[in-house]
Amino acid sequence: MIKRYKSQFNFLSKAVVANGMVYLSGMTAKDGSTDVAGQTAHVLSQIDDALAECGVDKSRIVVATIWLKDVSTFAEMNEAWLAWADHDALPARACVEAPLVRDEALVEIMIQAAI
Repeated sequence: MIKRYKSQFNFLSKAVVANGMVYLSGMTAKDGSTDVAGQTAHVLSQIDDALAECGVDKSRIVVATIWLKDVSTFAEMNEAWLAWADHDALPARACVEAPLVRDEALVEIMIQAAI
């Protein structure tokens, strides 16, 4: 069985649950006026909410993929990540520099979690 959680957009699901896994779409901060640490904290809050909607929490995250508009902001992003992360259940993680779709977006994070 596959369950899809829709977002306000008509071209993607915010989350998909299938085969014992939760797959979250890449998320960016809704408020692009903050720095990378603020945007990261906002995205992580959205991830908490989306995971809760699917019946899990951050301790179940298996993989995280992070895109930064500017890799020189890695330390600020990582500080926000470490303040949020479950240190007893750290996921595999990749972080790369990439142009993001919205000009004001500084970070995008996509998560996969086990149910």
